[in-house]
Amino acid sequence: MKLFTKGLLLIAVPSVVELALLGMLSKTQEQTTQAAQWAAHSKQVLYQASVIVDPLLRAASRARAGLIAGDPSFFDQRTVWAELDSKLDQLEKFVADDPLQVARLSRMHEAVHAYRARVDAQYASLKSGRRAQFAAFDDTALPTPIVAFRDELDAFVAAESRLDEERNAELASTRAGQRRALIAAIAGSMLIWAIAALGFAGNIGRRLASLTANAERLGRGQSLGAPLAGDDEIAALDKVLHRTSARLAEAEHEQATLQTSLEARARELTQANENLRQQKQDNDMFIYSVSHDLRSPLVNLQGFSRELQVSCEELRALLDGARLPEPERERIMRVLDGNLSEALHFLRTAVARSASIIDALLRISRAGRLEYQWQRVSVARTVARVIEALHAPIAERGISVSVGELPPAWGDPTAIEQIFGNLIGNAINYLDPARPGRIEVGAVERTADGTSARGPRMRAYYVKDNGLGIPDAYMPKMFSAFQRLHGDRSKGDGIGLALVRRVTERHGGRAWVESVEGVGSTFFVTLPEQPIRM
Repeated sequence: MKLFTKGLLLIAVPSVVELALLGMLSKTQEQTTQAAQWAAHSKQVLYQASVIVDPLLRAASRARAGLIAGDPSFFDQRTVWAELDSKLDQLEKFVADDPLQVARLSRMHEAVHAYRARVDAQYASLKSGRRAQFAAFDDTALPTPIVAFRDELDAFVAAESRLDEERNAELASTRAGQRRALIAAIAGSMLIWAIAALGFAGNIGRRLASLTANAERLGRGQSLGAPLAGDDEIAALDKVLHRTSARLAEAEHEQATLQTSLEARARELTQANENLRQQKQDNDMFIYSVSHDLRSPLVNLQGFSRELQVSCEELRALLDGARLPEPERERIMRVLDGNLSEALHFLRTAVARSASIIDALLRISRAGRLEYQWQRVSVARTVARVIEALHAPIAERGISVSVGELPPAWGDPTAIEQIFGNLIGNAINYLDPARPGRIEVGAVERTADGTSARGPRMRAYYVKDNGLGIPDAYMPKMFSAFQRLHGDRSKGDGIGLALVRRVTERHGGRAWVESVEGVGSTFFVTLPEQPIRM
């Protein structure tokens, strides 16, 4: 049962009992009101009965005075009898539910009518001068109709007085019952509310205590108690706590398994990093040693080729002074000027190319081993220095260079200058001679692509040109060493972009390119805005 339903029952059950108590109280109130009405009714009847005899007595007194004085003007012909009839009719309405009292009133009507007939006869006699007819009139005794009227009235009042006493007693009894019912209603209402509240609070309190205990056990990582029965919100919360406990246990088990796996992966990663470090160190040492080992033979080859060239010049001079037969002299000169000279040229070119490759390898090796001086670098001033250094080719080719806003970066000043020097130099070298060259240097808002996995905020810079562009098939090789797409357009050893990528990665960033062949290229690099937290 839901808490809302329990709350409704908590309200409904006492309310039903209260309604029953109110019904009982209303009934006693109705009984009291009715008894009070009947008591008031009896008092009104008694009052009307107490004043009904006065008009009759006044009429009798006036008639007696008229008879004594012999003056018919003392007789009242209308007012008294109309008043008596009205009062008797009113009393008859009041007691219409009591046949005995109605009969008494009927006899009282008869007595009044009889006395009226007597008074009318006396009035007629006096008016006609026959006063002697009433000479024997007893002025001390009341007329018989009045006596009968008073007897009936006394009986009527006595009966009504008894009824009034009964009704007053009933009124007192009903009022006492009403007070008892009111007290019982108040006490019963308070009692039923107290019982319902205690029952509800006890049930809810126990369930909330169990729920609180389970929540505390869950917080301490202990096993929970038995689930609460029922389908209310407290039981639902308890079920959630049990499900949460089960999920936490599963999560702890999964975390332990994951921790074990992470530790194993960490050991593997540490070992892999150590292997990579050792391999990198071995590669650097290999490049360094090979470069130095190769440089000596190349120097020897270069020296020997020069000596051979000098020897060839000496042989040519000797041949010019010697008196050899012409066919033999021409054959020797063909060897000196042809095959041998061409071979020496190829030898010197190969030696120079090998020396250039060795120098490039050494530069790549040094780029990975140099100790950077980390500081805040003004990229705008760095780019300005690069453009100033390249002023001659820019002016010679009539290139338009625009530089946008370049926020500062965090890194090594020399390394960052090397990045922009290579990018702007490549843009100059690979412009399309068929149209005016344009180079644009700027920065873009940082994006998800420009954010390092280590977490620092990164800034993306770009160098854009309208040069020859890069075919799609060649894009994956752009940042590899010794890869030259347009080798016939400019001199170089093909390691500029490889150095850009290596230096950028050492700063925690990355380098990439977007290009359309025949339209131009845009090279991007990301550099940190603040120190990298290792």
